[in-house]
Amino acid sequence: MSNYTWITFDCYGTLIDWEKGITGSFEKIALAAGVPLDRDRVLKLYRKFEREEEMQYKKYRDVLTRVARRMCFDLGLQTNSIDFLLDDLPRWRPFSDTEHALRQLSRNHKLGILSNVDNDLLALTRRHFPVNFELVVTAQDLASYKPGPAHFHEARRRINDAPWIHAAQSYVHDITPCKQLGIPSAWINRQNETLADKDPKFVFQGPDLRSFAEWMDPVDPSAGMFG
Repeated sequence: MSNYTWITFDCYGTLIDWEKGITGSFEKIALAAGVPLDRDRVLKLYRKFEREEEMQYKKYRDVLTRVARRMCFDLGLQTNSIDFLLDDLPRWRPFSDTEHALRQLSRNHKLGILSNVDNDLLALTRRHFPVNFELVVTAQDLASYKPGPAHFHEARRRINDAPWIHAAQSYVHDITPCKQLGIPSAWINRQNETLADKDPKFVFQGPDLRSFAEWMDPVDPSAGMFG
């Protein structure tokens, strides 16, 4: 078992399959409009517009509606409401490995979430998880979005001096600021990205939460935790 008392997670992209959620939301609009949809273009536009909208703080529900409006314009989609991302987000599902990994890790560690989202939206998402998170820090709490350092400073203030590791999929939003602040991090490299970085900014890299959980707390395969 590792010597970390606390594990914090990014939520959307690490615990929740946000790419499937986003593309599913736009697919419904495109189907109703009879417009073909390029999944890769949807995700590329989402990342671009979300990053731009988060440069100055506004509530994440406003980010979602502004991003949806801009994307519909670029994609040639017409819809009666631009709230469809906001409405769909609470139904975005966890990755298939999330539940088992969280159950395994919660046996020996305290868990937390550091998320670029509003409190009410995260509360709805947390209903999908089988464990309790003793620490929750949101963008709304701090009027700041990662990769800004505010989430990590607040987590450190509340965790105090206890050993802590942060696990996340986004290298830019989570792994890089952790390195800058001296926080151990685990890169959940779900997209099999490659880096030219000669100075890795993480203490663990793996393709999913299952591999991270096994690294943190190896279990007897006969126990069937991931069976």
